Amino acid sequence: MESKLKEANYIVGIDLGTTHCVVAYTNAQIDDNEEPEINIFEIPQITAPGELNALPMLPSFIFLPGEHDTPEGSLTLPWDEKPDLAIGEFARNRGPDIPNRLVFSAKSWLCHNGVDRTKPILPWNSPEDTMRISPVEASSFLLSHIKNAWDNEFAQDDPDLKLENQELYLTVPASFDAVARELTIKSAESAGLSNMTLLEEPQAAFYSWIESQKQWRKTVKKGDTILVFDIGGGTTDFSLIEVIEEEGNLGLKRVSVGNHILLGGDNMDLALAYTVQAKLAAKGTKLDAWQFRGLSHRCREAKEKLLANPDTEKEPISILGRGSSLIKSNISTELTRSEIETILLEGFLPQCESSDYPEKKSKVGIREMGLPYEPDAAISRHLAQFLGSQSGEDGESTQSVIPTATLFNGGVTKSPLIRERILSVLNKWKGDAGKIEELVSSDLDLSVARGAAYYGLAKRGKGVRIKGGTAHSYYIGIETSMPAVPGVPTPIKALCVVPNGQEDGTEIEIRQEEFGLVVGEQAAFHIYGSNSRKTDNAGEVVDDWASQIEEMAEMDTKLISGSENSETEVIPVWLKIKLTEIGTLEIWCVSRDNENDRWKLEFNLRNQENKED
Repeated sequence: MESKLKEANYIVGIDLGTTHCVVAYTNAQIDDNEEPEINIFEIPQITAPGELNALPMLPSFIFLPGEHDTPEGSLTLPWDEKPDLAIGEFARNRGPDIPNRLVFSAKSWLCHNGVDRTKPILPWNSPEDTMRISPVEASSFLLSHIKNAWDNEFAQDDPDLKLENQELYLTVPASFDAVARELTIKSAESAGLSNMTLLEEPQAAFYSWIESQKQWRKTVKKGDTILVFDIGGGTTDFSLIEVIEEEGNLGLKRVSVGNHILLGGDNMDLALAYTVQAKLAAKGTKLDAWQFRGLSHRCREAKEKLLANPDTEKEPISILGRGSSLIKSNISTELTRSEIETILLEGFLPQCESSDYPEKKSKVGIREMGLPYEPDAAISRHLAQFLGSQSGEDGESTQSVIPTATLFNGGVTKSPLIRERILSVLNKWKGDAGKIEELVSSDLDLSVARGAAYYGLAKRGKGVRIKGGTAHSYYIGIETSMPAVPGVPTPIKALCVVPNGQEDGTEIEIRQEEFGLVVGEQAAFHIYGSNSRKTDNAGEVVDDWASQIEEMAEMDTKLISGSENSETEVIPVWLKIKLTEIGTLEIWCVSRDNENDRWKLEFNLRNQENKED
C-alpha cells in the first residue's frame, strides 16, 4: 500500500450507499504548505430516455429493462453505446412502474447471510423469466459505473489517472461483519478496483465534520463522548467517539460500535406503503404484490418531498393499475404530513425510557427468505440498548452512558423533525445533567464520501486520525477438558484472540498456552464478540461469559491432517491472529512440533463457513 500512497494522483472516497453513491476526491500530490481541497465528482448518468446529466449523487438503483421497456438507444452512455441496464436517476424513477425489473437495497442483501449473495436473486421474488443479478454483481455494477464515469472524465489521455490507479477508500456500515466486508471487496475487484481500503461510515461522517470545522478542538473538550447516529437506507449504526488528551492536545478515540441493525429508510417506506394500502382498501381498491412494490417506491419519493418541504401538507401518489386493457388507468391517492409524522416518530422513534430495550418477539417456524429486518422497529429502543451496554463490565450497572454531543448521518436525519425527536429522547435520558449538543454536518448526503477522502489525507499526516481499531473484543470457543457427565454439556470457555481497539493489520501470537486442534473430522469453531468487555487481553480465558459475550458465528469444517494418518487427531498448536486490511479475522493454528504445519480459519464467501489452507 505504501507505493500506492506515493504514486496516486488523487485520494478518492467512495460512499457505496444503500440509497445513493457519492464520490469525493482530493489531490494526493500537494505540497505540505498547501491547503487540501476536497471536491465532489459529479457522476454522469441517464436521467430520462436519451438524456445524460452529471449529478453529485448516483442513486443506487439498477433497472433491468425488458425488450420493450425503453426506446432503442435511450440508455446510451459515453463509454457504452448499448448497455443492457440503467443505473442511477432514470432507474430510480422508471423502476417503480415495473418493480419486478428494479434492483435496490443491494447493500442490505450483501450482509444477509441467509441467502447465497453470489447467486442471481435480485430483484427478489421477480418472475423466473426476468433478468436477475446477485447482490455482489449489483454492487459491482454500481462501482463499474463510477469507474467508467471517472475514467471517461479524467483518464482519456492519461492511463495513470484511471480510478484503479488512485488511492481508494470505500465506506461500509460499521456493523458490517467480516463476510460482508469481504464481499464488498469482491464487488470492487469485479469492477476492476483493487487495493481498496475499507472505512466505516460513522467514522467517515465524523472525519467530514472535522474537515468542515477546521477549528474542531474549540467545539469539544476532553472527556466529551460523541454519539454518531447514522440512519441509512438499509441499516442504523451507532458509534461512540471519545475526546481524549494526548501530548497536551485533544485527540479522538472510537470506543464502541453497535451491533448490526437492519432497520432504516427502507423500513420506513414499507410502513408508509402499508398505511396507504390500507387507506385504498378502505375505499375498495386492493393492490396485488406487484403494485405494492411500486407503491413502496412512490411512498419513498413522497416521504422525501414532505420531509424536505415543511410547509407541504400532502403529496400525491400514483401507481399503475392492472387489467387486460391496453390503456391501464392509474390509481391515485396521497400521503399526508400527519401520516408521516405519526408513523416515523411514533413507530420508529417513540419516546421511551433508557431502560426500554427492543421487544423480543417469538418467531414463526417457517418464514419467507427475504431480508431479516429487525422485529422491533423502534430505533430509540435499539439506541437505549446500545448505550446501556456501555455502562460497565460487571453486568450490574443500570446507568446508561449518555453522550455529550451527537453527530447525525444518513439521509433520513436531514429532516429537522427526525433530529429533534432523537435529541428529545436523549435529553430525556440525560435529565438535569445538561443538554446534548448537536454537531452540525456540512452536508448529510455528501459527508461520508468527503470524510473518506479526508481520511486519506489524515493517513498522509495532513489531518486528524481517530484512534480506536476494533470496536469489539473477539473470542474463540475452547472446549473444557473434563470427564463426561451424563446430562451436562461440556462447558465452552471464551479465549480472547483480539482485544478491543486493535488496528487493522495487527498480528498477535498466543503462545503462553497450547491448545488441541481437531483434524481429520468435521468440527465446529465458535466465534464470539463483546462490545462491553474492553480490558480483556489476548490469550485471556473467560469462564463465565454468557451475559457479556455473544456468539457471532459457528464455522463448521474438516481440517486435513498434514501427516499420512487419515484418522482423527488432536494436534498441539499455538495461535497466530491477524486482522487484515479489509477487516477480516484470520486465526492460524500452528503446530507446536512443526511450524510449517498450520491451519487457517477465516470468514469466507460461503455463508460464514471457514476454509482451510
